[in-house]
Amino acid sequence: MATTAGGPTARARRVCVIGAGSSGIPSAKALADRGLEFDVYERSDRVGGNWVFRNRNGMSAAYRSLHINTSRPRMQYADFPMPADYPDFCGHEAVARYFESYVDAFDLRRHIQFGVTVTRATRGENGGWHIETDDGQTRTYDALMVANGHHWSPRGPDPAPPGRFDGIQFHAHGYIDPAEPHDLRGKRVLVVGMGNSAMDIAVELSRPGNAARVLVSARRGAWIVPNYLFGKPVDQLGTGIAGLPFPLRAFIFRLMHRVAVGRLEDFGVPHPDHPPLAAHPTVSSEFLVQCGRGEIHIRRGIERLEGDRVHFVDGRDEEIDAIVWCTGYNIVFPFFDPAFLSAPDNTLPLWLRMVKPEVPDLFFIGLFQPLGAIMPLAEAQAKLAAAVLAGQGQLPSVPAMRAEMDRDAKAMYARYVPSKRHTMQVDFDPFLARLHRALVEATR
Repeated sequence: MATTAGGPTARARRVCVIGAGSSGIPSAKALADRGLEFDVYERSDRVGGNWVFRNRNGMSAAYRSLHINTSRPRMQYADFPMPADYPDFCGHEAVARYFESYVDAFDLRRHIQFGVTVTRATRGENGGWHIETDDGQTRTYDALMVANGHHWSPRGPDPAPPGRFDGIQFHAHGYIDPAEPHDLRGKRVLVVGMGNSAMDIAVELSRPGNAARVLVSARRGAWIVPNYLFGKPVDQLGTGIAGLPFPLRAFIFRLMHRVAVGRLEDFGVPHPDHPPLAAHPTVSSEFLVQCGRGEIHIRRGIERLEGDRVHFVDGRDEEIDAIVWCTGYNIVFPFFDPAFLSAPDNTLPLWLRMVKPEVPDLFFIGLFQPLGAIMPLAEAQAKLAAAVLAGQGQLPSVPAMRAEMDRDAKAMYARYVPSKRHTMQVDFDPFLARLHRALVEATR
């Protein structure tokens, strides 16, 4: 496929897609819509990726009680609305069914090779890709779309607290329910982290008949918002202010939070050490209630571990039977030679979170962390990539993409607290608007 400084200018004959999860399946549809030939490789036996409970590939982080924390209208693909009878915040079973229906509605299943893992992806000297799979095959493609997800390689605490812990400890990626993979019923459990998974796990463990005592430890706190505010899903309230400057949006968020939620300190939760929207907010309608009831106890960061005791930086210590580490995930591409491409410290600069400017036949889909759902944004990325690969659009020049990436990086690092969780943040509505504009400009 011929390229210029601005990207592909000739139609790709064949495209490889890695992954048939929530980012891979809209990639398949976008390629089909443009009339391109493509293969999708999925190591599991079904579509849905992270949303498939007990996924056979072992990569899903879904737990039994998992529900979406982005409301249905804000999570669905633009080309395929979720069923109207789905609740605002449906469970993982409904989401998985939705993905299955999506694939069948657009006749995409015939393009997916299930139970096949891409073991190596190597770029040719003049472009194009050699794709090796675990069935012993090597196939050649003109372009590659990577949709392998970024919530499947657990990351431990960094830095790890000093000392030794003699009890049960495991990452939230392996959590199923209070009895699996370890029986936490009747035990004193410490949940480390204040993200959405940490909130869900802590709340579930705090219910009668589960853990005997539940503590949550976090170094910097979090802005916790309920699923509903003023009778509406909380994520639907922000659509009207999405275009406002960030400082004004943060002010409005703080005001709404104070009116609708109150002071976090009144629930025993420390005030966050960062402004609103400077870190990913946590959505939970039950967490603060359980804190207020004394069913969940908050502690600051861990100072050290000592046998069956955990010492916290506030000087208190607790006897603990089990620790659940809700400490995030690593961004990993096991099929790439690290010398070619990797994401050290979860950092991988990309134009519109999808293109490495010097490699115009490689597109990443869904490799970002939005204040909202990934699905509609991945769909928009896929449509842009497919237009370029079909020869019906062109990427900006490398200098133009680099300049835009520099502006994005400066804005992101100026806004968000420095952590591996905030290396690829995007705001849902502004980012979706940028992707739509980019498609118009590319195909003009």
